[in-house]
Amino acid sequence: MRLKEKQAQENENDNDIKEYKNLKKQLKSLKKEIKSEEDSADKLLEGENRKEFIGALEDATKFVDSISECFEKLERDKLYRTPHDFNDLNNKTTKKVIKAKKKDLEQIADEVNFYVENPVLTNLFLEVTLRCNAKCEHCGSSCGYKIPKDEISTEDLKRTLLEIHNRYGAQNVFLTVTGGEPLMRKDLFDIMEYAVGLGFRWGITTNGMLINEKTIENFRRTNMESISISLDGLKETHESFRRVPGSYDKIMKAIDLLKGLETLRSLQITTVANKKNLNELEDIYQMLLDKGIEEWRVMGVDPIGRAYDNDGILLDKDGLIYMFNFIREKRLEGKMIVDYDCSHYLGLKYENILRDHSFICGAGLFIGSILANGDICVCPNVRDQSLVQGNIKTDNFVDVWENKFEIFRKKRLTTNAKCKKCKSFKYCRGDSFHTWNYKEKVPNMCMKEILGTDFVE
Repeated sequence: MRLKEKQAQENENDNDIKEYKNLKKQLKSLKKEIKSEEDSADKLLEGENRKEFIGALEDATKFVDSISECFEKLERDKLYRTPHDFNDLNNKTTKKVIKAKKKDLEQIADEVNFYVENPVLTNLFLEVTLRCNAKCEHCGSSCGYKIPKDEISTEDLKRTLLEIHNRYGAQNVFLTVTGGEPLMRKDLFDIMEYAVGLGFRWGITTNGMLINEKTIENFRRTNMESISISLDGLKETHESFRRVPGSYDKIMKAIDLLKGLETLRSLQITTVANKKNLNELEDIYQMLLDKGIEEWRVMGVDPIGRAYDNDGILLDKDGLIYMFNFIREKRLEGKMIVDYDCSHYLGLKYENILRDHSFICGAGLFIGSILANGDICVCPNVRDQSLVQGNIKTDNFVDVWENKFEIFRKKRLTTNAKCKKCKSFKYCRGDSFHTWNYKEKVPNMCMKEILGTDFVE
Protein backbone atom coordinates (compact mmCIF):
# COMPACT_ATOMS: atom_id res chain seq x y z
CA MET A 1 0.00 0.00 0.00
CA ARG A 2 2.80 2.43 0.86
CA LEU A 3 4.38 1.92 -2.58
CA LYS A 4 1.11 2.70 -4.36
CA GLU A 5 0.58 5.73 -2.13
CA LYS A 6 4.07 7.02 -2.90
CA GLN A 7 3.69 6.47 -6.64
CA ALA A 8 0.28 8.17 -6.59
CA GLN A 9 1.76 11.11 -4.66
CA GLU A 10 4.63 11.43 -7.15
CA ASN A 11 2.17 11.42 -10.06
CA GLU A 12 0.04 14.02 -8.33
CA ASN A 13 3.11 16.16 -7.67
CA ASP A 14 4.16 15.90 -11.33
CA ASN A 15 0.68 17.05 -12.42
CA ASP A 16 0.77 19.92 -9.91
CA ILE A 17 4.14 21.00 -11.29
CA LYS A 18 2.69 21.10 -14.83
CA GLU A 19 -0.25 23.22 -13.65
CA TYR A 20 2.09 25.52 -11.74
CA LYS A 21 4.30 26.03 -14.78
CA ASN A 22 1.25 26.69 -17.00
CA LEU A 23 -0.01 29.26 -14.53
CA LYS A 24 3.37 31.03 -14.54
CA LYS A 25 3.34 31.10 -18.35
CA GLN A 26 -0.18 32.54 -18.42
CA LEU A 27 0.74 35.28 -15.96
CA LYS A 28 3.85 36.12 -17.96
CA SER A 29 1.80 36.30 -21.15
CA LEU A 30 -0.82 38.55 -19.55
CA LYS A 31 1.86 40.90 -18.24
CA LYS A 32 3.28 41.18 -21.77
CA GLU A 33 -0.18 42.04 -23.11
CA ILE A 34 -0.65 44.76 -20.50
CA LYS A 35 2.79 46.23 -21.26
CA SER A 36 2.24 46.25 -25.03
CA GLU A 37 -1.20 47.77 -24.50
CA GLU A 38 0.30 50.72 -22.63
CA ASP A 39 2.09 51.80 -25.80
CA SER A 40 -0.85 51.09 -28.09
CA ALA A 41 -3.47 53.54 -29.28
CA ASP A 42 -5.93 50.67 -29.20
CA LYS A 43 -6.74 50.19 -25.50
CA LEU A 44 -8.41 46.85 -24.72
CA LEU A 45 -9.13 47.79 -21.14
CA GLU A 46 -10.24 51.20 -19.91
CA GLY A 47 -11.07 52.81 -16.58
CA GLU A 48 -12.33 50.61 -13.78
CA ASN A 49 -12.10 47.42 -15.84
CA ARG A 50 -8.41 47.99 -16.45
CA LYS A 51 -7.78 48.81 -12.78
CA GLU A 52 -9.59 45.68 -11.57
CA PHE A 53 -7.80 43.49 -14.10
CA ILE A 54 -4.35 44.75 -13.15
CA GLY A 55 -5.20 44.33 -9.45
CA ALA A 56 -6.29 40.74 -10.01
CA LEU A 57 -3.13 40.06 -12.03
CA GLU A 58 -0.96 41.42 -9.21
CA ASP A 59 -2.79 39.26 -6.65
CA ALA A 60 -2.29 36.17 -8.82
CA THR A 61 1.41 36.97 -9.18
CA LYS A 62 1.80 37.34 -5.40
CA PHE A 63 0.06 33.99 -4.90
CA VAL A 64 2.36 32.23 -7.38
CA ASP A 65 5.40 33.80 -5.73
CA SER A 66 4.20 32.60 -2.32
CA ILE A 67 4.02 28.95 -3.46
CA SER A 68 7.08 29.02 -5.72
CA GLU A 69 9.48 27.58 -3.12
CA CYS A 70 7.20 24.57 -2.54
CA PHE A 71 6.93 23.81 -6.26
CA GLU A 72 10.62 24.36 -6.85
CA LYS A 73 11.23 21.68 -4.19
CA LEU A 74 8.84 19.32 -6.02
CA GLU A 75 10.72 19.98 -9.25
CA ARG A 76 14.02 19.13 -7.57
CA ASP A 77 12.55 15.90 -6.18
CA LYS A 78 11.38 14.98 -9.68
CA LEU A 79 14.85 15.72 -11.03
CA TYR A 80 16.43 13.32 -8.50
CA ARG A 81 14.18 10.57 -9.86
CA THR A 82 15.49 11.20 -13.36
CA PRO A 83 18.08 8.65 -14.59
CA HIS A 84 21.45 10.31 -15.10
CA ASP A 85 25.11 9.38 -15.13
CA PHE A 86 26.30 10.78 -11.79
CA ASN A 87 29.85 9.70 -12.64
CA ASP A 88 29.93 12.21 -15.50
CA LEU A 89 30.04 15.61 -13.81
CA ASN A 90 29.97 17.36 -17.19
CA ASN A 91 26.71 15.72 -18.19
CA LYS A 92 23.98 18.35 -18.64
CA THR A 93 21.43 16.54 -16.45
CA THR A 94 24.03 15.72 -13.80
CA LYS A 95 24.95 19.41 -13.56
CA LYS A 96 21.27 20.26 -13.02
CA VAL A 97 20.98 17.58 -10.34
CA ILE A 98 24.05 18.83 -8.46
CA LYS A 99 22.77 22.41 -8.60
CA ALA A 100 19.44 21.23 -7.19
CA LYS A 101 21.17 19.29 -4.42
CA LYS A 102 23.10 22.39 -3.36
CA LYS A 103 19.82 24.27 -3.07
CA ASP A 104 18.33 21.53 -0.88
CA LEU A 105 21.45 21.31 1.27
CA GLU A 106 21.41 25.07 1.82
CA GLN A 107 17.81 24.82 3.01
CA ILE A 108 18.71 21.96 5.36
CA ALA A 109 21.60 24.02 6.76
CA ASP A 110 19.11 26.82 7.48
CA GLU A 111 16.73 24.29 9.02
CA VAL A 112 19.45 23.03 11.36
CA ASN A 113 20.18 26.59 12.46
CA PHE A 114 16.48 27.06 13.18
CA TYR A 115 16.27 23.88 15.29
CA VAL A 116 19.39 24.86 17.23
CA GLU A 117 17.49 27.91 18.43
CA ASN A 118 14.04 26.28 18.47
CA PRO A 119 14.32 22.53 19.20
CA VAL A 120 11.03 20.66 18.72
CA LEU A 121 10.58 17.10 19.98
CA THR A 122 8.86 15.17 17.18
CA ASN A 123 10.47 11.72 17.47
CA LEU A 124 11.14 9.89 20.72
CA PHE A 125 12.94 6.54 20.87
CA LEU A 126 11.90 4.29 23.74
CA GLU A 127 14.62 1.72 24.35
CA VAL A 128 12.50 -0.43 26.62
CA THR A 129 15.13 -3.12 27.25
CA LEU A 130 18.66 -4.27 26.41
CA ARG A 131 17.59 -7.89 26.66
CA CYS A 132 17.79 -9.72 23.35
CA ASN A 133 17.27 -13.24 22.04
CA ALA A 134 20.07 -12.78 19.49
CA LYS A 135 23.74 -11.85 19.67
CA CYS A 136 24.36 -10.07 16.40
CA GLU A 137 27.88 -9.43 15.15
CA HIS A 138 27.15 -5.75 14.50
CA CYS A 139 24.96 -4.87 17.52
CA GLY A 140 25.44 -1.19 18.33
CA SER A 141 24.18 -1.69 21.88
CA SER A 142 26.06 -4.94 22.64
CA CYS A 143 22.81 -6.51 23.87
CA GLY A 144 22.46 -9.81 25.70
CA TYR A 145 19.90 -12.16 27.23
CA LYS A 146 20.14 -11.18 30.91
CA ILE A 147 17.87 -8.55 32.48
CA PRO A 148 19.95 -5.54 33.55
CA LYS A 149 19.39 -4.61 37.19
CA ASP A 150 18.79 -0.96 36.30
CA GLU A 151 16.13 -1.59 33.63
CA ILE A 152 13.58 1.18 33.62
CA SER A 153 10.23 0.55 35.36
CA THR A 154 6.77 0.70 33.83
CA GLU A 155 5.79 3.43 36.30
CA ASP A 156 8.72 5.66 35.34
CA LEU A 157 7.95 5.27 31.64
CA LYS A 158 4.24 6.04 32.08
CA ARG A 159 4.97 9.07 34.24
CA THR A 160 7.40 10.40 31.65
CA LEU A 161 4.99 9.87 28.76
CA LEU A 162 2.38 11.85 30.70
CA GLU A 163 4.90 14.68 31.26
CA ILE A 164 5.62 14.81 27.53
CA HIS A 165 1.93 14.72 26.64
CA ASN A 166 1.05 17.51 29.06
CA ARG A 167 3.75 19.75 27.61
CA TYR A 168 3.80 18.98 23.87
CA GLY A 169 0.67 16.99 23.13
CA ALA A 170 0.99 13.26 22.51
CA GLN A 171 -0.26 13.61 18.94
CA ASN A 172 2.82 15.69 18.05
CA VAL A 173 5.43 13.13 19.13
CA PHE A 174 5.91 9.77 17.37
CA LEU A 175 7.24 6.92 19.55
CA THR A 176 9.68 4.37 18.14
CA VAL A 177 10.02 1.37 20.45
CA THR A 178 13.38 -0.34 20.27
CA GLY A 179 15.85 -2.42 22.26
CA GLY A 180 17.49 -4.95 22.60
CA GLU A 181 14.52 -6.93 21.45
CA PRO A 182 11.52 -4.93 22.74
CA LEU A 183 9.14 -7.89 22.53
CA MET A 184 11.11 -9.56 25.35
CA ARG A 185 9.64 -7.02 27.74
CA LYS A 186 6.51 -8.67 29.19
CA ASP A 187 4.74 -5.41 30.06
CA LEU A 188 5.45 -3.75 26.71
CA PHE A 189 1.83 -3.70 25.58
CA ASP A 190 0.66 -2.39 28.95
CA ILE A 191 3.01 0.57 28.40
CA MET A 192 1.90 1.09 24.80
CA GLU A 193 -1.78 0.83 25.66
CA TYR A 194 -1.23 3.66 28.13
CA ALA A 195 0.71 5.67 25.52
CA VAL A 196 -1.99 5.23 22.87
CA GLY A 197 -4.60 6.23 25.46
CA LEU A 198 -2.78 9.56 25.80
CA GLY A 199 -2.80 9.99 22.02
CA PHE A 200 0.70 8.85 21.01
CA ARG A 201 1.27 7.04 17.72
CA TRP A 202 3.94 4.37 17.68
CA GLY A 203 6.06 1.90 15.75
CA ILE A 204 8.57 -0.77 16.65
CA THR A 205 11.99 -2.05 15.58
CA THR A 206 12.35 -5.79 16.10
CA ASN A 207 14.22 -8.88 14.94
CA GLY A 208 10.81 -10.43 14.30
CA MET A 209 11.47 -13.80 15.95
CA LEU A 210 8.88 -13.43 18.74
CA ILE A 211 5.97 -12.34 16.55
CA ASN A 212 3.04 -14.76 16.70
CA GLU A 213 -0.78 -14.58 16.59
CA LYS A 214 -0.93 -13.22 20.15
CA THR A 215 1.62 -10.52 19.33
CA ILE A 216 -0.40 -9.49 16.27
CA GLU A 217 -3.50 -9.14 18.43
CA ASN A 218 -1.56 -6.96 20.89
CA PHE A 219 -0.29 -4.85 17.98
CA ARG A 220 -3.89 -4.45 16.82
CA ARG A 221 -5.15 -3.59 20.31
CA THR A 222 -2.53 -0.88 20.76
CA ASN A 223 -2.87 0.51 17.22
CA MET A 224 0.73 -0.14 16.21
CA GLU A 225 1.36 1.74 12.93
CA SER A 226 4.84 0.84 11.70
CA ILE A 227 7.31 -1.98 12.09
CA SER A 228 10.90 -2.49 10.96
CA ILE A 229 12.12 -6.09 10.89
CA SER A 230 15.82 -6.93 10.58
CA LEU A 231 16.89 -9.31 7.81
CA ASP A 232 20.61 -9.52 7.11
CA GLY A 233 20.88 -12.03 4.33
CA LEU A 234 19.43 -15.22 2.96
CA LYS A 235 18.80 -18.05 5.42
CA GLU A 236 22.35 -19.28 6.11
CA THR A 237 23.95 -15.84 6.13
CA HIS A 238 21.24 -14.23 8.27
CA GLU A 239 21.29 -16.97 10.89
CA SER A 240 25.07 -16.91 11.05
CA PHE A 241 25.13 -13.11 11.39
CA ARG A 242 22.38 -13.06 14.05
CA ARG A 243 23.71 -16.25 15.67
CA VAL A 244 20.22 -17.77 15.97
CA PRO A 245 19.45 -21.01 14.07
CA GLY A 246 15.90 -21.05 12.68
CA SER A 247 15.47 -17.28 12.91
CA TYR A 248 15.03 -16.80 9.14
CA ASP A 249 11.93 -19.01 8.93
CA LYS A 250 10.44 -17.27 11.97
CA ILE A 251 10.83 -13.91 10.24
CA MET A 252 9.14 -15.20 7.09
CA LYS A 253 6.17 -16.39 9.19
CA ALA A 254 6.07 -13.06 11.02
CA ILE A 255 5.85 -11.16 7.73
CA ASP A 256 2.90 -13.30 6.63
CA LEU A 257 1.12 -12.62 9.93
CA LEU A 258 1.73 -8.86 9.71
CA LYS A 259 0.10 -8.63 6.29
CA GLY A 260 -3.26 -9.11 7.99
CA LEU A 261 -2.74 -6.30 10.52
CA GLU A 262 -5.21 -3.52 9.67
CA THR A 263 -3.54 -0.82 11.79
CA LEU A 264 -0.19 -1.26 10.05
CA ARG A 265 0.74 1.59 7.71
CA SER A 266 4.37 0.63 7.12
CA LEU A 267 6.01 -2.80 7.04
CA GLN A 268 9.71 -2.25 6.43
CA ILE A 269 12.53 -4.75 6.15
CA THR A 270 15.94 -3.45 7.27
CA THR A 271 19.18 -4.97 6.03
CA VAL A 272 22.62 -4.13 7.38
CA ALA A 273 24.88 -4.53 4.34
CA ASN A 274 28.31 -5.92 5.20
CA LYS A 275 31.12 -7.96 3.67
CA LYS A 276 29.28 -11.22 4.37
CA ASN A 277 26.00 -10.39 2.63
CA LEU A 278 26.88 -7.80 -0.02
CA ASN A 279 26.75 -10.39 -2.80
CA GLU A 280 23.26 -11.45 -1.66
CA LEU A 281 21.56 -8.04 -1.99
CA GLU A 282 20.07 -8.87 -5.41
CA ASP A 283 18.71 -12.22 -4.16
CA ILE A 284 17.27 -10.56 -1.03
CA TYR A 285 15.61 -7.95 -3.24
CA GLN A 286 13.98 -10.58 -5.46
CA MET A 287 12.87 -12.60 -2.44
CA LEU A 288 11.26 -9.54 -0.83
CA LEU A 289 9.47 -8.70 -4.09
CA ASP A 290 8.10 -12.25 -4.24
CA LYS A 291 7.03 -11.86 -0.61
CA GLY A 292 5.09 -8.72 -1.43
CA ILE A 293 7.27 -6.38 0.62
CA GLU A 294 7.00 -2.72 -0.43
CA GLU A 295 9.64 -1.08 1.80
CA TRP A 296 13.29 -2.04 2.20
CA ARG A 297 15.89 -0.04 4.09
CA VAL A 298 19.50 -0.85 3.26
CA MET A 299 22.33 0.53 5.38
CA GLY A 300 26.03 -0.08 5.76
CA VAL A 301 27.29 -1.50 9.04
CA ASP A 302 28.63 1.32 11.24
CA PRO A 303 31.73 1.07 13.48
CA ILE A 304 29.81 1.09 16.78
CA GLY A 305 29.16 -1.51 19.48
CA ARG A 306 30.36 -5.01 18.53
CA ALA A 307 31.07 -3.87 14.96
CA TYR A 308 33.68 -1.30 16.06
CA ASP A 309 36.59 -3.75 15.98
CA ASN A 310 35.07 -6.20 13.50
CA ASP A 311 37.00 -5.69 10.25
CA GLY A 312 35.39 -8.86 8.96
CA ILE A 313 32.07 -7.09 8.32
CA LEU A 314 32.80 -3.37 7.80
CA LEU A 315 32.45 -2.24 4.18
CA ASP A 316 35.41 -0.64 2.40
CA LYS A 317 35.18 1.95 -0.39
CA ASP A 318 34.37 -0.60 -3.10
CA GLY A 319 31.70 -2.18 -0.91
CA LEU A 320 30.05 1.15 -0.15
CA ILE A 321 30.02 2.20 -3.80
CA TYR A 322 28.55 -1.16 -4.79
CA MET A 323 25.80 -0.71 -2.19
CA PHE A 324 25.10 2.89 -3.25
CA ASN A 325 24.83 1.95 -6.92
CA PHE A 326 22.60 -0.99 -6.06
CA ILE A 327 20.21 1.19 -4.05
CA ARG A 328 20.07 3.80 -6.81
CA GLU A 329 19.31 1.15 -9.43
CA LYS A 330 16.45 -0.31 -7.40
CA ARG A 331 15.00 3.11 -6.64
CA LEU A 332 14.88 3.86 -10.36
CA GLU A 333 13.14 0.53 -11.04
CA GLY A 334 10.29 1.71 -8.80
CA LYS A 335 9.07 -1.79 -7.88
CA MET A 336 9.75 -1.20 -4.18
CA ILE A 337 10.52 1.72 -1.87
CA VAL A 338 14.26 1.25 -1.33
CA ASP A 339 16.02 3.75 0.94
CA TYR A 340 19.48 4.18 2.37
CA ASP A 341 19.83 4.78 6.10
CA CYS A 342 19.52 8.31 7.52
CA SER A 343 23.17 8.25 8.67
CA HIS A 344 26.14 10.05 7.08
CA TYR A 345 26.62 12.91 4.67
CA LEU A 346 27.32 11.33 1.28
CA GLY A 347 28.55 14.26 -0.82
CA LEU A 348 26.92 15.80 -3.90
CA LYS A 349 27.22 12.62 -5.94
CA TYR A 350 25.05 10.41 -3.71
CA GLU A 351 22.94 12.79 -1.61
CA ASN A 352 19.19 12.87 -2.32
CA ILE A 353 19.25 9.97 -4.79
CA LEU A 354 19.62 7.16 -2.23
CA ARG A 355 16.95 8.50 0.14
CA ASP A 356 14.14 11.04 -0.12
CA HIS A 357 15.90 13.75 1.87
CA SER A 358 19.23 15.44 2.42
CA PHE A 359 21.42 14.34 5.33
CA ILE A 360 20.55 15.79 8.71
CA CYS A 361 21.43 14.42 12.13
CA GLY A 362 18.42 15.41 14.23
CA ALA A 363 19.98 14.30 17.51
CA GLY A 364 18.91 16.76 20.19
CA LEU A 365 17.18 18.97 17.61
CA PHE A 366 13.98 17.01 17.05
CA ILE A 367 15.04 13.51 18.13
CA GLY A 368 15.35 12.37 21.73
CA SER A 369 15.50 9.01 23.48
CA ILE A 370 14.95 7.26 26.77
CA LEU A 371 17.45 4.44 27.13
CA ALA A 372 16.81 1.11 28.84
CA ASN A 373 18.21 2.31 32.19
CA GLY A 374 16.21 5.55 32.06
CA ASP A 375 19.00 7.75 30.70
CA ILE A 376 17.84 10.70 28.61
CA CYS A 377 19.84 11.09 25.40
CA VAL A 378 19.29 11.37 21.66
CA CYS A 379 19.07 8.19 19.58
CA PRO A 380 19.86 4.74 21.05
CA ASN A 381 22.85 4.35 18.73
CA VAL A 382 24.60 7.19 20.58
CA ARG A 383 26.01 5.18 23.49
CA ASP A 384 28.71 7.50 24.87
CA GLN A 385 27.99 8.03 28.57
CA SER A 386 29.34 11.60 28.46
CA LEU A 387 26.41 12.59 26.24
CA VAL A 388 23.66 11.52 28.67
CA GLN A 389 21.61 14.57 29.73
CA GLY A 390 19.70 13.14 32.68
CA ASN A 391 17.64 10.15 33.82
CA ILE A 392 13.86 9.92 34.03
CA LYS A 393 14.13 8.13 37.37
CA THR A 394 15.27 11.40 38.92
CA ASP A 395 14.66 14.09 36.28
CA ASN A 396 11.70 15.53 34.39
CA PHE A 397 12.19 14.72 30.69
CA VAL A 398 10.60 17.96 29.51
CA ASP A 399 12.84 20.04 31.76
CA VAL A 400 15.92 18.20 30.47
CA TRP A 401 14.87 18.55 26.81
CA GLU A 402 14.23 22.28 27.14
CA ASN A 403 17.14 23.27 29.38
CA LYS A 404 19.95 20.86 28.54
CA PHE A 405 21.08 19.18 25.27
CA GLU A 406 23.42 22.13 24.60
CA ILE A 407 26.15 19.75 23.40
CA PHE A 408 23.83 18.69 20.57
CA ARG A 409 22.84 22.25 19.73
CA LYS A 410 24.93 25.40 20.23
CA LYS A 411 27.99 23.57 21.60
CA ARG A 412 27.79 20.81 18.99
CA LEU A 413 30.54 18.30 19.75
CA THR A 414 30.87 16.66 16.35
CA THR A 415 33.54 18.99 15.08
CA ASN A 416 37.26 19.68 15.15
CA ALA A 417 39.68 22.06 13.42
CA LYS A 418 40.08 19.75 10.43
CA CYS A 419 36.33 19.30 9.97
CA LYS A 420 35.70 23.04 10.15
CA LYS A 421 38.15 23.62 7.28
CA CYS A 422 36.38 21.02 5.13
CA LYS A 423 34.41 22.39 2.18
CA SER A 424 31.48 20.12 3.08
CA PHE A 425 31.32 21.01 6.79
CA LYS A 426 28.29 23.26 6.35
CA TYR A 427 26.28 20.25 5.19
CA CYS A 428 28.03 17.46 7.11
CA ARG A 429 28.51 19.22 10.47
CA GLY A 430 30.86 16.46 11.60
CA ASP A 431 28.44 13.76 10.39
CA SER A 432 26.33 11.52 12.66
CA PHE A 433 26.66 11.73 16.44
CA HIS A 434 26.68 7.95 16.82
CA THR A 435 29.88 7.49 14.79
CA TRP A 436 31.84 10.37 16.33
CA ASN A 437 34.86 9.51 18.49
CA TYR A 438 34.44 11.77 21.52
CA LYS A 439 37.79 10.88 23.07
CA GLU A 440 39.91 11.58 20.01
CA LYS A 441 37.52 14.23 18.62
CA VAL A 442 37.46 12.71 15.12
CA PRO A 443 34.76 10.94 13.12
CA ASN A 444 35.00 7.15 13.24
CA MET A 445 33.40 7.21 9.81
CA CYS A 446 34.00 10.03 7.31
CA MET A 447 32.57 9.38 3.84
CA LYS A 448 34.88 11.94 2.29
CA GLU A 449 37.95 10.06 3.54
CA ILE A 450 36.54 6.66 2.61
CA LEU A 451 35.17 7.51 -0.86
CA GLY A 452 38.07 9.73 -1.93
CA THR A 453 37.57 10.91 -5.51
CA ASP A 454 34.05 9.43 -5.52
CA PHE A 455 33.03 11.99 -2.90
CA VAL A 456 31.92 15.11 -4.77
CA GLU A 457 32.05 18.44 -2.93
